[in-house]
Amino acid sequence: MLGIGRLAAETGTKVPTIRYYEEIGLLPEPERTSGNQRRYAAAQVDRLRFIRHCRELGFPLNDIRALLDLSDNPGRSCDSADSIARHQLVEVERRLASLASLRQELSRMIENCAGGTVADCRVIETLADHANCISDRHGHQGPVTQVPGDQAPPP
Repeated sequence: MLGIGRLAAETGTKVPTIRYYEEIGLLPEPERTSGNQRRYAAAQVDRLRFIRHCRELGFPLNDIRALLDLSDNPGRSCDSADSIARHQLVEVERRLASLASLRQELSRMIENCAGGTVADCRVIETLADHANCISDRHGHQGPVTQVPGDQAPPP
């Protein structure tokens, strides 16, 4: 049985994140010592590693919850797991396309900067007026990427 600090160290997960996962039900409440310290069994270590791996692959918490439910019921069809993974792949490909567009826009902006003064700076000019961009994706497709930690503490 591990304490929360040891669990954090073994899985590369921050203590507040472990507590958060317990709070939202991804990790079951651990046993407690008489001094009210958390104690984690091997199954909880494995579950946290599963969650961490899902987070590293970019799965949102709701999908992780569904995947954990499937994992807890090994006799069920894996069609749902396949569907969740396919959806995640589509999201990753969408983000990659968005990042490629972002890279192109930034490169063009930098290449067009001739140095000199800020008054003539193409970087500042482009950032000040979206009409100077070659892509209109910023205003029509929502955020380019989701910032890790917007919905949950980082793993």
